[in-house]
Amino acid sequence: MSYFDASTKETVNCPVLVCVLPASGYTYVEALCSAHSDHLFFGLNHCLRYIGGVPRNVLSDNMRQFVQKNSRYEFTFTDLAVQWSVFYGTNLEATRVNRPRDKPSVENHVHISYMRIYARLRNEQFSSLESLNHRVWELLDEHNDCHLSRRTESRRDIFLSCERPLLSPLPKEAFIPKRTTLAKVQKNYHVELGEDKHFYSVPYRYIGQQTKLVYDSMNVEVFTGMERIAIHRRNPRQWGYTTLPEHMPDSHKYYMKTLAWTREYFESIARKAGAFSEQLFKKIMDSKEFVEQTYRSCMGLKRLMEQYGHERFESACRKAVEAGGKSYGIVANILKNGTDKNDTPNNTLIIPEHENIRGEKEYK
Repeated sequence: MSYFDASTKETVNCPVLVCVLPASGYTYVEALCSAHSDHLFFGLNHCLRYIGGVPRNVLSDNMRQFVQKNSRYEFTFTDLAVQWSVFYGTNLEATRVNRPRDKPSVENHVHISYMRIYARLRNEQFSSLESLNHRVWELLDEHNDCHLSRRTESRRDIFLSCERPLLSPLPKEAFIPKRTTLAKVQKNYHVELGEDKHFYSVPYRYIGQQTKLVYDSMNVEVFTGMERIAIHRRNPRQWGYTTLPEHMPDSHKYYMKTLAWTREYFESIARKAGAFSEQLFKKIMDSKEFVEQTYRSCMGLKRLMEQYGHERFESACRKAVEAGGKSYGIVANILKNGTDKNDTPNNTLIIPEHENIRGEKEYK
């Protein structure tokens, strides 16, 4: 089957998944994006949802997305196929190589699908995979509701009476394919998911160790042995980094804390102590050409506030502002000497700010 992609002006051919229950002939048909295993298993999810349950056994042909190795006495299925069967609690089997008679029901219904679905769509055009499948499922319902020859029952009637009661219930959530890969923890305590070229953090104590990444379309989990040491939401951005603060060493945590320093941040802190505190913070941040150069002084004032309390800190800032001071050292000396506790005028000689005073930068 195919649809026309208007953005690329190309006709996109789609492989088709056909599934059938053998007793009733109840059929499921879906056009897939590609024959990739992820799309195949999403199609199988839709099939189980369509029939409303899980059969006890699933028989497939020898498609490489499903069967890894097929010998006369034993089958080896792909990791995704095993995950899918374990998730739904069903058994897997495969037909022998070049033995179509091992699965006559589905072979016959591929032929019927050509006649009742393919043939009726040959003159219709579709603009997307969704619109194509919507039309396929309309014709599929007609096929399953059509009476069998020389019988008064349809495939759906036989399915509901004979097979539906034997199906196991579906789990609450659909199966999401998971993949695995190996990655060594780099010196920056990140591992690379090669498929996306994206880096995810792990606790820094695992630097240099080999890890196993288990990922799906939503999440990325990192394991060492049987222990999961990190879990992240998957991010497809190439060469990007997803980092959790708890994975960082202390030195990096301090650096990350500095990244949150902004003018608004320090003004909000000063506002908690009082108007003079806010005024002093603003004067300090305005004293440099680049406000980032004053953030360490502001951090020092913040610690003084935490050490001496809001009331004493506000009183010290009032004395510093009245004296024309605008530095961490002046406030620290006032608090250390206890000058903030008395109401005597501050006799410290400080040159007042004035437009006629050029300042030290004029003499450099």
